[in-house]
Amino acid sequence: MKRVALIIQYDGSNYSGWQRQRNANSVQEQIERSLLKISNQEIKTFAAGRTDAGVHASGQVIHFDIDFVIPSDRYASLLNNKLPQTIRILESVEVKKNFHACYSAIYRHYRYVINNSKIPNLFLNKWSWHRYQKYLDEFLMSNALKGMEGKHDFFAFQKSGSNRTTSVTTIKNIELKRVKELIFIDIKATGFLYGMVRSIVGQLVLVGEKKITPEMFTERWMYKKKDDIRESAPANGLCFVNAVYKENVFKNIKGNDLFPKFAIEGYS
Repeated sequence: MKRVALIIQYDGSNYSGWQRQRNANSVQEQIERSLLKISNQEIKTFAAGRTDAGVHASGQVIHFDIDFVIPSDRYASLLNNKLPQTIRILESVEVKKNFHACYSAIYRHYRYVINNSKIPNLFLNKWSWHRYQKYLDEFLMSNALKGMEGKHDFFAFQKSGSNRTTSVTTIKNIELKRVKELIFIDIKATGFLYGMVRSIVGQLVLVGEKKITPEMFTERWMYKKKDDIRESAPANGLCFVNAVYKENVFKNIKGNDLFPKFAIEGYS
């Protein structure tokens, strides 16, 4: 029996999220079904993060245990031959038995992309939130983020239905930048609450549109004013970029390879 880790990308548009669900098409189900076809074994997979319906991933990490004779680095190509085109395995490696895709992660990185152009871009619509009621003030939005780094209770940004025992988590880094019409919000945290990133972005857009002040934004989460947080950004602008571990698990894939080029270097 060996433990194998995969780094995968998926277009979450037509999936109910990562986690297997009854009467719904999930990424986990597709991968486990493909593993069954390859090995004739019922394999249980574990992911670094449970993305919600419609959310994408450029560097999701999963692991599974399997008793099969093929070399670990061949799982990527074998699975890609079985999986739909909306899911791609970038790399497969054998890992130590104590490695866990979720519990071994130091932090996870999510990115949200807002397209603030007047006219929607057909080629970006699937991967970003087109929002143009007015020009978004990215300087006000960046100012609203001050004070969020560190260990805090983000109860106000947690949607109902969460099964977490605590709403306290640690944001290691959060930053916002504009590249022409695109606004990128990058959050690296030890853990994420259910709906947390989309709720944060929803409130930031209100700041950028000058409907609330940066001070009001801070007050809402700091004093747990959950009832004041009604706006949530749509799923299609959110992407699970990667998970980071103490040891470099993968041999060929680097962090900057894990997100579409336009969202890292900017686009023209």
